[in-house]
Amino acid sequence: MNEEVTFILDAAKESMDGSISHLEKALVKIRAGKASPVMLSTVMVEYYGSPTPLSQVSNINTPDARTISVQPWEKSILGDIETAIMNANLGFNPMNNGEMVIINVPPLTEERRIQLVKQAKGEAEDAKVSIRNARQEANKELKRLEISEDLKSNAEVDVQELTDSYIKKVDATLTVKEAEIMKV
Repeated sequence: MNEEVTFILDAAKESMDGSISHLEKALVKIRAGKASPVMLSTVMVEYYGSPTPLSQVSNINTPDARTISVQPWEKSILGDIETAIMNANLGFNPMNNGEMVIINVPPLTEERRIQLVKQAKGEAEDAKVSIRNARQEANKELKRLEISEDLKSNAEVDVQELTDSYIKKVDATLTVKEAEIMKV
């Protein structure tokens, strides 16, 4: 196959890989019942004037399935950590005991589970749109090439097969996450 066609296919594959990894990161943030330090991965704390990931200024543990404890390296930033967790809009109500911040993770109600599944489906749909955009971009690039029509149509078929395989990956990832969320 032509070098340029191979390059276009590789670029599309790379873009689709990016969509899948973005989806996986987004789904990790959607909690599925039990406490996990990953739930706080997006929390940024104002530390000496710059936003810093919570994990870089504290020790995050899960003493049990319903509790997350955050022990800062410096006690002076306890209030900042508490504020950052509330501002992250994760639905948690942190408590400060003077030593550490304790977060009780409430059990999921059926209604909340359904909401989380909808959120997961939304993330999956975003990933599919991103994959389709990569396909569209690859097809546009293929049309610009000055190669035989047979080679172009074969390359377009390859792009479509690549797209289909990545859409299946998104669906499989979503199915696993849905089962995880709905499991009581």
